[in-house]
Amino acid sequence: MPALLGRDAVVADRRWAADLRAAVFCSLALFALIMLVDGAAGTLSAARTGLWAGLAVLLYVILYPARVTAGPGWLAVRGPLRRGHVCTGLLTSVRISETVAARLVLCDSLGNRVEFDPRILAENPLLLHRLDAGARASRALGLLRTGSVELGRLLARLDGREAKAVFEASGLR
Repeated sequence: MPALLGRDAVVADRRWAADLRAAVFCSLALFALIMLVDGAAGTLSAARTGLWAGLAVLLYVILYPARVTAGPGWLAVRGPLRRGHVCTGLLTSVRISETVAARLVLCDSLGNRVEFDPRILAENPLLLHRLDAGARASRALGLLRTGSVELGRLLARLDGREAKAVFEASGLR
């Protein structure tokens, strides 16, 4: 574990605050633009203002980024409508859906399930490390029955990207 990270330290997605600001900005920009157009057309009313505000709130909920945090033996995901956590040392299943919006689905032996974008792990090596450490412990206990190979491939691919970025930054590539 890196020297700067204590054993019990909780790590979080570094880009979450910026993504949250972007969601707020997009929602407010949409609301302002629609209000401006509706006002210029002379059709603005209280009912339409409420409708546009509802549309802006819906956009905010859709764009709201999942907040992923991890500590020793656990990983939690909080969204605008749902919260969940898994014990990474008790993982039983890991699935990676490679659809339009890639999702990583983790399930533990306690029946807990979380789902989030695997790019969050690519952008946060400390989260990746916490998940990897928990998955190794789960594999050692014989609990991780489904998705061990897929998780290994994902970790290797993400580690390869990190190594490539280090080599490019240092001028060795």
